[in-house]
Amino acid sequence: MLRSAQRTALLAASRSGALRTLAENTALLRPVVDRFVAGTTVDEVVAVARDLTADRCVTVDHLGEDTTDRARAAANVDAYRTLLRRLGDDGLAPRVEVSVKLSALGQALPGVDAEKIALDHARQVCEAAHAVGTTVTVDMEDHTTTDSTLGIVRDLRVDHPWVGAVVQAGLRRTEGDCRDLAGPGSRVRLCKGAYDEPASVAFRHRHEVDLSYVRCLRILMDGDGLPMVATHDPVLIDIARHLGRDRPHEIQMLHGVRPREQQALAAAGETVRVYLPYGTEWYGYFVRRLAERPANLAFFARSLLTRG
Repeated sequence: MLRSAQRTALLAASRSGALRTLAENTALLRPVVDRFVAGTTVDEVVAVARDLTADRCVTVDHLGEDTTDRARAAANVDAYRTLLRRLGDDGLAPRVEVSVKLSALGQALPGVDAEKIALDHARQVCEAAHAVGTTVTVDMEDHTTTDSTLGIVRDLRVDHPWVGAVVQAGLRRTEGDCRDLAGPGSRVRLCKGAYDEPASVAFRHRHEVDLSYVRCLRILMDGDGLPMVATHDPVLIDIARHLGRDRPHEIQMLHGVRPREQQALAAAGETVRVYLPYGTEWYGYFVRRLAERPANLAFFARSLLTRG
């Protein structure tokens, strides 16, 4: 119960504009944030990506979710274009793709044309990715955006069938979404979900989420697409490796979480892809990482005490 209340409080804090402004301007947090976020500039994230690609693949996320300003949404598109050109120029595109949150590209803008703006911006990112020979995965956010996000993914796949979709095992609807998405050529990332969702649409107990994850995983492994298994749970990773022993799949893990296990899996022949975020707007992402595991919060507290 305490862990659940703690998680709920942290996830609520992740949406606080006041706390976000305070945190992003507090230098004391930077060394702790660096565990999960690969710097604020293109140069910094490319350097980290280059090191990781020695034995793993990478997906880079330019942080900037929940954008409510049209000019900022356009600036996020430009940031992705710059990043993708750099990945192409540095020869990293074959092993490094990008992940995008549609709320960073306009989905959260006020007005009825927000979805159209997000789709247009996402198309521009996909075109830039195609130009350098890599792919794009569209991240999933809270449940209120699920239908919109999957609709945009379907539209993007008309011209770019390699666009990846993300589904969350924590949502009750996801088994059906997996069946719809597991067709030939489809790339689907299955994660547990990092948002505090109501019981009407989501499983609220960890055991229920784990069972849903396995059911969804079986559907994707039995399908004709590429399952991208996003988890740090050793039991779920073992299940994924067993189910996927005779078919292509990826194990995806976050930058800064279980890096030795990432290396061990890669050494054992698994395709491991690291989710690598960067940028100045790291607050929401960082707080969700703290909410996911008590060990992350303990690490955060120890780091502050050590620096103090």
